[in-house]
Amino acid sequence: MAGGGNFIGRVMSYVVNELVVNGLANSVAFQRFAVRTSKKIENISELAAKKRQELAEQVKDLSKNFESHKNN
Repeated sequence: MAGGGNFIGRVMSYVVNELVVNGLANSVAFQRFAVRTSKKIENISELAAKKRQELAEQVKDLSKNFESHKNN
């Protein structure tokens, strides 16, 4: 009996999932939201990469300065 209920639950889950996915895929508002979100994430990722590079350069410079002061 539990196996039959599990099967029906999976079928219901599949049907609901298909309805939600198709509903969102065909929604112009959701598509706009997805594009805006994607662009924002891309911009944030680019900014993070630039900041990471800047910090790496600063650490490199600090390391050089520390070594030069240490040797003096």
